[in-house]
Amino acid sequence: MAEEDSSLDIDLLTASLRADASDLGVFVEALAVKLEDAAPDRVRVDRRREGMFGRKLVRRILLEAGDRRLELRSENGAIDTRASRLSGGIVLKNDALEIDAWLAAVGEALAAEAQRSQSTRRALQRMLIGGADAEAPDG
Repeated sequence: MAEEDSSLDIDLLTASLRADASDLGVFVEALAVKLEDAAPDRVRVDRRREGMFGRKLVRRILLEAGDRRLELRSENGAIDTRASRLSGGIVLKNDALEIDAWLAAVGEALAAEAQRSQSTRRALQRMLIGGADAEAPDG
């Protein structure tokens, strides 16, 4: 099917999101930037200043994906990831997830969004291939 051929590889997308995981701080910051670029209308990133003159660090990433809300909180070098089921904006269920399961859910949500949004698809392609080639207009 043509739709399957044009869809993004969720495993590749998840691997790209996980790429910077060796350093937790770098991972959270890079993930926030990637998600803000890929789905700016669906992602909210909360940052707080580290100390009085320190740089701003990501404290929370929130991805709204249809009837799901995917949230990552970063505090004192620890990460907490959650997935919530929503109905009419009301949280029906809120589960803690392991980081790999959370990243897989984010990858699935972004792949689904890319099916609906050309700008999301282009941002994800840029993220996956890391080059300006994805900037070229579609045929």
